[in-house]
Amino acid sequence: MSRIGRKPIYIPEGVKVSISGDEVTVEGPKGKLSRKIHPFVSVSVVDGAIKVERRGETRFHKAIHGLTRALIYNMVEGVTNGFRKGLELNGVGYSAVVKGRQLVLELGYSHPVIYDIPDGITIQAERIHERQYKIYVSGIDKYLVGQVAAIIRSFRPPDPYQRRSVPGLPKGIRYEDEQIKLKQGKTGAGGKR
Repeated sequence: MSRIGRKPIYIPEGVKVSISGDEVTVEGPKGKLSRKIHPFVSVSVVDGAIKVERRGETRFHKAIHGLTRALIYNMVEGVTNGFRKGLELNGVGYSAVVKGRQLVLELGYSHPVIYDIPDGITIQAERIHERQYKIYVSGIDKYLVGQVAAIIRSFRPPDPYQRRSVPGLPKGIRYEDEQIKLKQGKTGAGGKR
């Protein structure tokens, strides 16, 4: 990971980076993010770039070095461009609607699943097909965007055995770019008695 840690992070125009003690704050056109850094690394701004240096040569120091650099890079990317994760909802009678700060999902249960959208996250839901919806989760914090997308997917994970809803696609919620290997169901009328 230290190869990643050595790369400088160039600060784009309109982004301000401030370091106070063990906290790095990045402010840009899309918002502001702060993160505490590990004491094994030091962060500095030199010639319009953020440099991350480690304070030791152990394997753990090298891992923290690369991790810290990646986290700070994601902060800069988030306040500049933001992050977005897409989900697909497939199933007969399934639907997704955003009402205020809540995502209301009909997933074949006896009740709707209501998810309160956390601060810093925006969710869009649109109908693609009679039995197919797309949900877009976006925000400036990469971790939070991924976490919210994972929570929504967990309400009805894709079922590799059922592909009745949209031809070739499993029933449930899956990531936009996720490949689900469809499985063969049981065949035959039963075993020997």
